[in-house]
Amino acid sequence: MLLLGDVFPNFTANSTIGELDFHNYLGDSWGILFSHPSDFTPVCTTELARVLKLMPEFQKRNTKVIGLSCDSIESHVDWCKDIQCFAGCNEDEKFPYPIVEDKNREIAKKLCMVDKDEVDISGIPLTARALFIVDPTKKFRLSFLYPATTGRNFDEILRVLDSLQLTDNAKIATPVDWKVGDDCMVLPTVPEDQIPKVFPQGTTVVPMPSGKNYLRKTKCPKLVTP
Repeated sequence: MLLLGDVFPNFTANSTIGELDFHNYLGDSWGILFSHPSDFTPVCTTELARVLKLMPEFQKRNTKVIGLSCDSIESHVDWCKDIQCFAGCNEDEKFPYPIVEDKNREIAKKLCMVDKDEVDISGIPLTARALFIVDPTKKFRLSFLYPATTGRNFDEILRVLDSLQLTDNAKIATPVDWKVGDDCMVLPTVPEDQIPKVFPQGTTVVPMPSGKNYLRKTKCPKLVTP
């Protein structure tokens, strides 16, 4: 079972840009691997079109995105035109991110991305809507797993990517519904006598009935592209 902090399994597979070695393709970038059940389906088309529109946001965060499905490369290539059309993009332009072929479900099974409730015409389970975030050291940092009938929220994916990148470089955590610019929480591991040094911008303690000063807020640091 893959645990947070583990090195994310490497794989080599055919893709719309040719043979793709996952670790080599990411290089020093963050990476998002996201799977979808099948090509030429409505929810999947909306998702991949959304990623197409968000490419400048992912690039700004030094993040490469890779799609995956159990359909063939030929199917992926044909489908890309529909995705570009739905996104309102030029269908003659190069598709900006690769889509991996996983016809035998090897990658899906390896990463537990199979949806047992959704099967193809042969009765074989389809790929679920899984998403993994991998950092530049190839560590597994976050995952989502959705059923085939529920499309993902890519605003949330950008939000958690911002949180991961921000908290890697500061002794803070991001609270519920946090967005870039909102106050952050001081980590409980920061001793009180270190607060002025670590947070020269100051902190605010939220009083609680317990009398424990564990809810310590501070201004959001500037998010630096990794």
